[in-house]
Amino acid sequence: MVLTSISLLSGSQEIKKGQLTFKAGLVIPSELTYFRQVLQGFQQETGIEVTALVGEAKTSEEIRRAFLDDLKTKKSDPDVMFLDIAWISELADDGLLEELDNYQIDTTVFFPKLVKLADTYNGKLIALPGHMDGGLLYYRQDLLQKYGYQYPPKTWDELLAMSLRVQAGERATNPDFWGFVWQGSRYEGLVCNALEYFVSAGGGFVDEKGDSIINKEENVIALQFMVDLIHQSRISPPTTYQIDNEEQVWRRFQEGNALFERNWPFAWGKHNAADSPVKGKVGIAPLPSFPNHDAAATLGGWHFAISKYSDRKEDAVKLLNYLTSYNVQKNMVQTIGWNSVRRDIYSDPQVVASAPHLISLRSVFDNAVPRPMVPYYPDFSLVLQKYIHAALSKAMLPADALQKAHEELKVVKQKFEKS
Repeated sequence: MVLTSISLLSGSQEIKKGQLTFKAGLVIPSELTYFRQVLQGFQQETGIEVTALVGEAKTSEEIRRAFLDDLKTKKSDPDVMFLDIAWISELADDGLLEELDNYQIDTTVFFPKLVKLADTYNGKLIALPGHMDGGLLYYRQDLLQKYGYQYPPKTWDELLAMSLRVQAGERATNPDFWGFVWQGSRYEGLVCNALEYFVSAGGGFVDEKGDSIINKEENVIALQFMVDLIHQSRISPPTTYQIDNEEQVWRRFQEGNALFERNWPFAWGKHNAADSPVKGKVGIAPLPSFPNHDAAATLGGWHFAISKYSDRKEDAVKLLNYLTSYNVQKNMVQTIGWNSVRRDIYSDPQVVASAPHLISLRSVFDNAVPRPMVPYYPDFSLVLQKYIHAALSKAMLPADALQKAHEELKVVKQKFEKS
């Protein structure tokens, strides 16, 4: 049976009873178009008809709420969902996701740390990775060479020293030039950045029991370093804590106004586009670390899960296996530039030839760290955003900000456990 089209329904349209359905928490048209093509390939290969559902929500929080509404009302659709990594623990804790251990799924092809830390909850496999992100350091190869540096920095102190020297030199002709740009405004991106600094200093957000360790001395040292990047050494602009998000940062770097940039892998394609002023001048490396500690990259990305209330679970598993198969994951890398969750893709000769930067990404993904897999993560994140941002804006001292955050995080956990 060969199918040449795929149904694409909005959230308000009627779904055929018993229909296998797929819903992605995406709003970018090009990505929705790509999934439509992939689902069409699944239909052609298996003969199983599948309908893609398109929700009306636009923001991340609205999309999360829409999935919660579908699941908590025990709707049989969607069967398969494409979820932000940050939502998985909340949905799993509420018992809304199908446990996958009893199905024929080979998880050995994925990055082991990814499956263990992001797709396993209370010892049960409850999702599969779809595509992954991790924080990276982008740098101007040409400028490092110009100032006598052969390699990108391995420590934060090296990044600081390089930035100070190159920034001083470049400002002779470009007063808008900065040493290091990163995401520091008050939103989820700030939490991702902070996790990388904290873990690379020997700290972190929570212990193995999920209890806050945010007020650890290592975290205070890391947060003070973040503050000093803006206010003391001034290699990062004041806009860092005012408005800087992923887009602001990659644009400033791409315009030739920064030596180093912290961003996700998507920026590689933008920096190497045909019309990019920095095309061919950019390198990528793991983020630096503090002395005697390993570098850290916050794990990001999207994951496939099956609704507990799906009425097509066996076919849903077939769809999961298809979406994470070698050919589909390879096509995903080559078509839309997403990073594969399969380790074997990173040694595929055709993939490496077309995207040699993936060799660097593999080592980054091997050591990526997830945000806390706690079911109250949305509230957890809001507390961190508030107090880390207060330190960056110098409204509070780092030690005071993290102590206050620690106290509020304990309250958040207690409220959840009592509810």
